[in-house]
Amino acid sequence: MTTVVRKDVKKFFESLKKHYGDVWHLPRSEYLKKPDFVVVDPKTGKKLKISFVSLDDGEVVGVVYDELS
Repeated sequence: MTTVVRKDVKKFFESLKKHYGDVWHLPRSEYLKKPDFVVVDPKTGKKLKISFVSLDDGEVVGVVYDELS
């Protein structure tokens, strides 16, 4: 189930970059078909879908994102 977060997209994205070393913009990624988060900026209406990429053992190795139109 996708979680919707209402927060400043830029600040949310910067905190992801700080905590996860690998952050990729992959618009056609299979991981983004069912994103983990959709971040909605309440002021601008900008939307960003985000998925965590993990190994079989559950270790998160990166983040994939794309903007929603």
